Amino acid sequence: MNTLEAIRTRRSIRRFKSDPLPEDVLKEILTAATLAPSGKNKQPWRFVVVRADKRPELIAVMRAGLAARKAEGVPLGSSEWTTKVMEQAPVTLLIFNIAEEDPFGRKDFGDVFGNMVDVQSIGAAIQNLLLAAQELGVGSLWICDIFYAYGEVCTWLNERHQLIAAVSLGYADEAPLPRPRKALDEVVRWL
Repeated sequence: MNTLEAIRTRRSIRRFKSDPLPEDVLKEILTAATLAPSGKNKQPWRFVVVRADKRPELIAVMRAGLAARKAEGVPLGSSEWTTKVMEQAPVTLLIFNIAEEDPFGRKDFGDVFGNMVDVQSIGAAIQNLLLAAQELGVGSLWICDIFYAYGEVCTWLNERHQLIAAVSLGYADEAPLPRPRKALDEVVRWL
């Protein structure tokens, strides 16, 4: 599969088979992530791999976070459904920006700019791992609903760095059709 084919055929998978991912496949996906470009070559990404034996703990932490946000009156959106997806996925990666310890305490332009560069670098790493997974026949779901349990997840892992996203991985138990995309004329300005 070439890169453009992987881009065109990749889908967000929300139903996974229970088959475990072989460790060599998971390592190949993670290696692809670490080959992403990064601003100033900082490589600010760190991945926490949550497999089957720790999955119940992650789900309990996620549900505790959702309950806390609900008690605060925060609309939960799709986060409850996403938690069910995470519950069935054989692997969920939690992705951190190790260059940032206090993402909510911005002080000056340099701090904001540096964090933006690092987050973009981590986004490139996530895209690499999604495309590598696609090529290897592994389904994936990029998850931002993890933010509903941001504090709870960081506390569970004793992690002080910035949580960027989660990605669930496993063999797909569905074949979603492509989602509609905006036409180039709607998103590109030519000069």
